[in-house]
Amino acid sequence: MKIRVLGSAAGGGFPQWNCNCHNCHRIRRNEMNGVPRTQSSIAVSTDDRNWLLFNTSPDILTQLHAFPAIQPREGVRDTGIKAILLIDSQIDHTTGLLMLRESRQPLDIYCSDMVKQDLSTGFPTFKMLEDYCTVNHHPVPLDGSSFTIPGIEDVKFYTQSLKSKAPPYSPHRHDPHDGDNIGVIIEQISTGKKVFYAPGLGEIEPHVMDAMQLADCVMVDGTFWTDDEMVSQNISHKRAREIGHLPQSGPGGMIEVLNGLPNTRKILIHINNTNPILDEDSEQRKTLDAAGIEVSYDGMEIDL
Repeated sequence: MKIRVLGSAAGGGFPQWNCNCHNCHRIRRNEMNGVPRTQSSIAVSTDDRNWLLFNTSPDILTQLHAFPAIQPREGVRDTGIKAILLIDSQIDHTTGLLMLRESRQPLDIYCSDMVKQDLSTGFPTFKMLEDYCTVNHHPVPLDGSSFTIPGIEDVKFYTQSLKSKAPPYSPHRHDPHDGDNIGVIIEQISTGKKVFYAPGLGEIEPHVMDAMQLADCVMVDGTFWTDDEMVSQNISHKRAREIGHLPQSGPGGMIEVLNGLPNTRKILIHINNTNPILDEDSEQRKTLDAAGIEVSYDGMEIDL
């Protein structure tokens, strides 16, 4: 099973177009040891030909152009994308659907009923696509049962609801429901190897810990280093946990959680432009290196 990181940044990418924070200022001027990143998305395959996309960021076209294995091989119009699985209905995870409107076939999209509702009402992407390629919606179970996706051979999936908030545009923004945000266990049937993917984690609930402990590799929320990161940089009045992201540092933070998984490959994804771990020479990055925690980057490939 191969996992390709299409994009590793949080919403806005790195550098963010309108941001002059410490990181964005320096990366534009080649004054830090780091690399730009597009917005978060991964692709999974077992044959290097048929791929499942997880989320479709606004940067999807740039990401696909940089990934030859998913590009057309046969006929006038073709793609290696067999289906799309949406983690949530956030704008930075779904806007790329509009860029895929040239598809000759309906887009097969797997997501929760709550995500479908958001993408049919507050941000009616599914309705907009009706005049182009249309959408085949496939609901994902939240009861722990497994499912498979046609065209993605030798893989089964388990999806679980995570505590989070729906996007600001959602009709139920202040009325959380199961399925607003999900984590996914990706298991290769023939080998039993498992990956747990959750780019947005606000709390390590018991079922989340169980999934992480059973996984050979975890790809989890790397958005913020501290809870007050946005506040301390005068960017926002909201803290990391308020917007559904567990910070890496501090008591109960992601580092502490991941240190409890000694035999698991640990990778952070969905990294905000303000996070000091983007500087590969920073003390924070050295802390992660010492803990055996990797920081994902665009184009990273994981083979299990």
